[in-house]
Amino acid sequence: MSADVLSQNEIDALLSAISTGEMTAEDLKKEEEEKKVKVYDFKRALRFSKDQVRSLTRIYENFARLLTTHFSAQLRTYVDITVASADQIPYEEYIRSVPSMTILNVIEVPPLEGRMIMEVHPTIAYAMVDRVLGGQGSSINKIDSLTEIELRLMTNLFEHTLEHLQDAWSGIAEIEPTMSELEVNPQFLQVMSPNETVVVISMNATVGETSGMINICIPHVLLEPIIPKLSAHYWMETVSKNRKPTEVAILEKKVKNANVQLTAQLGTSKLSIEDFLSLDHGDVIELNTRIDEPLIIKIGEIPKFTGQPGKVNKKLAVQILNNFKEGDEENDW
Repeated sequence: MSADVLSQNEIDALLSAISTGEMTAEDLKKEEEEKKVKVYDFKRALRFSKDQVRSLTRIYENFARLLTTHFSAQLRTYVDITVASADQIPYEEYIRSVPSMTILNVIEVPPLEGRMIMEVHPTIAYAMVDRVLGGQGSSINKIDSLTEIELRLMTNLFEHTLEHLQDAWSGIAEIEPTMSELEVNPQFLQVMSPNETVVVISMNATVGETSGMINICIPHVLLEPIIPKLSAHYWMETVSKNRKPTEVAILEKKVKNANVQLTAQLGTSKLSIEDFLSLDHGDVIELNTRIDEPLIIKIGEIPKFTGQPGKVNKKLAVQILNNFKEGDEENDW
């Protein structure tokens, strides 16, 4: 059982108050009992532990980095997206905090049940559309009615972010996100019951000189099947089993498939410029390598192996004998 540790000054003040009659032992006991009582609001039940909220925050920090890279390439302007906060609140409270007119992307994430909401502030959404149409990335305060063209452009913009959402979630669950609808009025959304607990991930977004918020609303019913995976213990186990992130694994695969130049060096020789210019067909150049010495095999310009020449299927070949070690050759490279 944990207890607050009092300083020496606080102990002296308490003893002084008891000795002078300002406070009795009964008053002190009553005050201790009052401190143990905590107010709990059953309408706002906390169904996620701090550890689980932190795990969700890590997922969306990765998502924010992927979005920053994606939109920077798509819009060809300065883009910065970072996670600002993560809170769990009732869905009803979240809906009341949403502006009356905004961009609400409703996302289904099978095989998980339920739907999540990606709310994008209109200033950010219009700045993105302006860049797509060749503008400077300026925003306008018009959201009451989207034209068919604006609706199509915004749908395309945010549909292309779903593959990055899938990548961000890959360490916890294999999901296949799809955009089910795009809405502008939160009152028309019937995604979950008002008392449902949701986690709201708030992200600060900057596109060019325009700033705004992107909020992700995730209901408890969607996360319920994978809640055990949101613990720090599971997260650390996953990291230890798969120490190399997806990006590193892809990079390694690309590097392994890259072509490199391999050269078997028969030997070297030094000639004067005069002798070099006078070379003719049939001349013989003496190399500084003995016929029974191994050849130097280079990768690019770097000596890596020693080998011996031969033939395979009537073609010249070289057999690797050993790794090249510094000092195996007298010549300087």
